[in-house]
Amino acid sequence: MPIYTLGDQVPEIHPDAYVHPDAVIIGSVIIGAESSVWPTAVLRGDDGEIRIGRRTSIQDGTIIHTTPFWFTTVGDECTVGHNAHLEGCTIEDKALVGSGSIVLHNAVIGREAIVGAGAFVGNNKVVPPLAMALGVPAVIREDAVQPGHFDLGMESYVQRARRYRDALRRLD
Repeated sequence: MPIYTLGDQVPEIHPDAYVHPDAVIIGSVIIGAESSVWPTAVLRGDDGEIRIGRRTSIQDGTIIHTTPFWFTTVGDECTVGHNAHLEGCTIEDKALVGSGSIVLHNAVIGREAIVGAGAFVGNNKVVPPLAMALGVPAVIREDAVQPGHFDLGMESYVQRARRYRDALRRLD
């Protein structure tokens, strides 16, 4: 898998994390225990730091970048869907960022909140805990999510990462 240092910026990947061989990790990136980074995801920590918590899934095609002003933080037990784009934002614990969505500079997605598939959460926007952000630009629906709503999906990716780490073998 391509994991790159950039000068003195060196990735820190917990030994219990799973990074697919076709994902790319560059620079100041920290990945927590039992987290997973799936094919064609790119985590590029060149301007600042990217922190991925424990038991978090960064799914296929996701792009995570940072800025010199705002680091990018994804908390524990989060799910970041396919082809999402995160840059200079904070995703709090147990949140779900849907496939194809964009979350930008200094935005905060609260604990157990949802960013719906294809939604756009612009600069400085705050999505409260247990809320949904839907549409372009995102419209917030407060108190729309039940606590624990994503636990089963998150756990399925923790188990999937274990399976891939143990059983994935390239044939060519």
